[in-house]
Amino acid sequence: MIEWLAAQPWSTGAVGMYGTSYSGFNSLQVAAERPPALKAIVAIYATDDRYTDDVHYVGGALRLLDLVDYPLYMVALNALPPVPALAGPGWRERWRERVEGLEPWLLRWLQEQVDGPYWRHGSLRPAYERIVCPTMIVAGWADGYRNATFRVLEGLRAPSRLLLGPWSHMATDSSVPGPRVDLVPEMVRWWDRWLRGRRNGVDGQAPVTVFVRHATRPAPDLAEVAGVWRDEPAWPPERAAELALPLGTGRDHLDVRPDVGAAAWIDCAGHLPFGQPDDQRADDAWSLTFDWPLDREVEVLGHPRLQVGVAASAPVAFLSAKLCDVFPDGTSALVARGFLNLTHRRSHAEPEPLEPGETERVELELHATSWVFPTGHRLRLSLAGADWPNAVPPPAPVVLTVERDGSVLTLPVLRGPSPSPPPTLPPPTGGSSLGSIHRGTPSGPDRPGGPAGVPRPDPSGRTPAHPPGRVAGGAGRARPDHRGGDPAWRADRAGRRHGGDRAVRRHGRDRSRPARAHLGDRCGRLPGRVAGGDRRHHRPAGPARRRRRLRGPGRPGGPRGRRAPLEPVVAAPHPSPARLNSGLTDRSTLRMIGQCGAVPSRPGRVSGSACRAEPYVQRCGLRAAPGGHAVTSKPDTRPGLRWRPWQRCWPRRSPPGRWDPRSPPRRPRS
Repeated sequence: MIEWLAAQPWSTGAVGMYGTSYSGFNSLQVAAERPPALKAIVAIYATDDRYTDDVHYVGGALRLLDLVDYPLYMVALNALPPVPALAGPGWRERWRERVEGLEPWLLRWLQEQVDGPYWRHGSLRPAYERIVCPTMIVAGWADGYRNATFRVLEGLRAPSRLLLGPWSHMATDSSVPGPRVDLVPEMVRWWDRWLRGRRNGVDGQAPVTVFVRHATRPAPDLAEVAGVWRDEPAWPPERAAELALPLGTGRDHLDVRPDVGAAAWIDCAGHLPFGQPDDQRADDAWSLTFDWPLDREVEVLGHPRLQVGVAASAPVAFLSAKLCDVFPDGTSALVARGFLNLTHRRSHAEPEPLEPGETERVELELHATSWVFPTGHRLRLSLAGADWPNAVPPPAPVVLTVERDGSVLTLPVLRGPSPSPPPTLPPPTGGSSLGSIHRGTPSGPDRPGGPAGVPRPDPSGRTPAHPPGRVAGGAGRARPDHRGGDPAWRADRAGRRHGGDRAVRRHGRDRSRPARAHLGDRCGRLPGRVAGGDRRHHRPAGPARRRRRLRGPGRPGGPRGRRAPLEPVVAAPHPSPARLNSGLTDRSTLRMIGQCGAVPSRPGRVSGSACRAEPYVQRCGLRAAPGGHAVTSKPDTRPGLRWRPWQRCWPRRSPPGRWDPRSPPRRPRS
């Protein structure tokens, strides 16, 4: 294909290749074959080692969550028919041959449990010298392929550049978390230099542009990470050093729980529901933890390493290590993680079982990371024997023994500022609602406009009538306008704005939004958020709408039922069942319940909530006083009004104009 492209009359003979994820792997592999016409590549979210840093195995143990979706839907994609217009009249026969010869990839992956020729065939590591064309690497700290970045950069002898942002396995202009950039102008500059021969300064700029992460509180739907962009004129940086942290003296025992790791969730997250790591305290409680209080700021950039003596009570055992930033209030944010099947302690190609009770010296390299630990925080190392569901749990119950003597955690730290000026990167363009990104300026929750340090405009270009705010019961941020949808999702759909905007105009929000974002929601909220929304398109049509219409001063938006604009819910704890049953709940609490999903269906009644955060609202049949000032627990026993658990235990969506089964049961006609 490359040779054919180079030979076309409209071609200059210089071909470039780029791709994301699987296509990024292809770019590296093809470049390693050295086709003469391939002059430059851009590999986005790609790996150099398909055994240690891909979706199959981690540290010699089988990955679990990564194998749930990808290999399964690839079976269906590989079985798709050929395009009849291209395949010709015999496309049906070719399709049948394809389906009959289809073998699920997962079956072969499970057979190849150790490193060997099968995995080396698709890996660049360690023969980086095979690539001779200029190579640009794009990676993200929240992506599962971050580890290849520094290895490839150090191993290449050709001109190279690394752009390493805070992104997950998503496009750089719509990633969650951000800040986000428009990658296209950066790629155009790369192609102009190496395909067109324009002297635009690309080969003279700093080879590494990295987003340095600052301390940020964790959340599965974290919108943006605090930090700054920085250029590094060399890698490794000349000001790099190592900080050794001994584990102390003594011996510790740990009964391994197979479910430890759920707070860190998945190593390669992208779109929801595969979110970012949450507060690690739940996992730390069942792990061995070692804390170091910090009296000065510490910046980590690179791969932390752990050298530890460990013994196990079984021949097969695992070791999970996590580096965390502990805030003064106890919040534990994941900074880096590492995992090792201890039978692979010497080699991934030739595993050796453990001798129960015998101490082994093990070296574990944690994932590449960037983090600035502020003064007053604590640096924490958490050791466990499982990392579920990121990897399979150990095959049998096991007890780990950690020898502190001689064990040390080594951190790659930077001393002093970078000699290069802060870089300037293009902000997202087109339909993105994420606004511009300030460069070289620390971002964080104390800066105006939220973690990015900039205000977030409405996707339609209008300025929100109210500032974004925290929402009760949710880790995310309230949406500034119900018509805009989730900002990250809107940016991801920027290329399809025509249909999306039309749906917004017709229904009050984009009806083409993926259904998975509506689990536990009927107000346009993401899971874990509690905020009001425009529910007009959920109201049934005809007589049912009239029966459900509110009357009186408690009606949202005024006597005629026109709903007021969405307001952010003030952060407040959910009312306890005792407070609800005592009749002491005030109007603001009732308003919060209503915006969680409880629909005031008729005067004096609050129906069951669609939000799982308020189960007592679903079950107790709450009633409200006519003015909405108080709540009692007296159940409503009128004929035909009964709670239907099969309708309210889990919310479901209904298309516009149809009766919503989550609404309160209606009085039968007489």
